[in-house]
Amino acid sequence: MARGGFPGIPGGNMQQLMRQAQKMQQQMMQMQQELDAREYEGTAGGGAVACKVSGKRQLLSLTIQPDAVDPDDVEMLQDMILAAVNDALKKGEETREAEMNKLGGGMGGMF
Repeated sequence: MARGGFPGIPGGNMQQLMRQAQKMQQQMMQMQQELDAREYEGTAGGGAVACKVSGKRQLLSLTIQPDAVDPDDVEMLQDMILAAVNDALKKGEETREAEMNKLGGGMGGMF
């Protein structure tokens, strides 16, 4: 075995492997910050209810069209609000997962 080498690691250079891991960590931290800063919009009821959430999974805004408010059917409005918020959160989570997977693919699935 070469000095400082490890079987199965191309070139066997531990310092290079460590540099790659540090670079990957920095990229992941940067990506995390970028994803946290993004906003995602969700809608329900054909746009009767819309909301925005942050990448940090915080509800930023909620818009309800006046015609969506029926005092005799509050449950439907509640369902639309839940659907809109969940839609926005799902979009954010799918984006986060896809972006992080792009980074993780470069290390052979280590992360």
